[in-house]
Amino acid sequence: MPTIGLITEYNPFHNGHLHHLQESLRITGAEASVAVMSGHFLQRGEAALLDKWTRAEMALVAGVDLVLELPFSFACNSAPYFAQGAVQCLDALGVVDGLCFGSEAGAIAPLDRAARLLVDAANEVAAGTASSLRQGLSYPAARARILARLDPDLPPGLLASPNNILAIEYLRALQLNASPMRPWTIPRLGAGFHSTDVSGHLASATGIRRLIGAGGDVEHLLPIACGHIFKRALDEGRFLDQERLFTVLQALLLQEVESLRDIYQVEHGLDHRISDKAMSATSFTDLVSAIKSRQWTQTRIQRVLIYVMLRVSGAEMRGFLRQGPLYLRVLGATTRGREVLARARKKKNLPVIGDPSRARAVLRRFYHDRPESCHLAEQMLNCDLRATRLYGLLQSTQRGVHSNQDFFHPVQWV
Repeated sequence: MPTIGLITEYNPFHNGHLHHLQESLRITGAEASVAVMSGHFLQRGEAALLDKWTRAEMALVAGVDLVLELPFSFACNSAPYFAQGAVQCLDALGVVDGLCFGSEAGAIAPLDRAARLLVDAANEVAAGTASSLRQGLSYPAARARILARLDPDLPPGLLASPNNILAIEYLRALQLNASPMRPWTIPRLGAGFHSTDVSGHLASATGIRRLIGAGGDVEHLLPIACGHIFKRALDEGRFLDQERLFTVLQALLLQEVESLRDIYQVEHGLDHRISDKAMSATSFTDLVSAIKSRQWTQTRIQRVLIYVMLRVSGAEMRGFLRQGPLYLRVLGATTRGREVLARARKKKNLPVIGDPSRARAVLRRFYHDRPESCHLAEQMLNCDLRATRLYGLLQSTQRGVHSNQDFFHPVQWV
């Protein structure tokens, strides 16, 4: 059964995602799809609009066959780590034949050319990027400058588009992992990644979230099969409340500045800047705007503030990133998705976790001869569980449910 891999956030699942899924199956001839999806916190340092189970359910009823959760350590991180972790998860399943992603370029050749530069001239790229960072450029701009210098024939603006940037990182990850998966890309349709235009039937997730915040109707922007699931979540208050997020964060930031110094990516000087700006900020957006600078981009600051809330230490995160994902967490599957899992049983090279209450036993059995890997896998999973507990505090309505929701949500078999 030919199987295609997708790397996703589905925040929330909308018509553009449905187009991506259907086109991926069409152009590759695949019969099944596997989506690696971020959990409760996303690549750009944002909390998801809806919880991961609701988003997985929307994906499954729309036609995705198997949804795996990308561990927090990779889901809420820079594009290279996000891509690396997702590609490693798909590879680890052992049965995924290709990876299909959207891009503004709409063609593999120019994206692959840039990705090969990142691999073949890694030292030169690192040195050139560091030099530009010292001159005050942001990381994306610094990376674009050195690649343009190394290959002046790269299409102008290739590295200025968010989906192209991720696509290049996916291709780089495929190369670094010597992945057997074949890459495919489809042109991104409709509104741009950051666009708030919701005039047609294809809008960006950003535009949809903005419309929801304004009290608008988004039903026409979602697949018909997903509408009732989305409405049910909103009616039950199972969606992000930004004010709650800021309250939780502020309670932590008003402590002594020393409490920030072990947090991942809080380098010297940033701790004092965060602490100082927290004293007068009135919202999460206000705080991020006050902290960001040419050196510290908005997305990096957003991620750092999430790390603060989850108390993610630098030592802990660096250990996770060196090792890569250490398990495959199943959020849901269709009948065909269960067939994919059955085929993967003898081919996978990471343990599969369905029920977190049995995770420790699964990890210890798989890593019985590698106690250090087992310990790190347990720490990585604990970070995911902390993320769920935190997200429960951020939802609009507190429903009197247990904070450890990971232990109360079974795998969704659709």
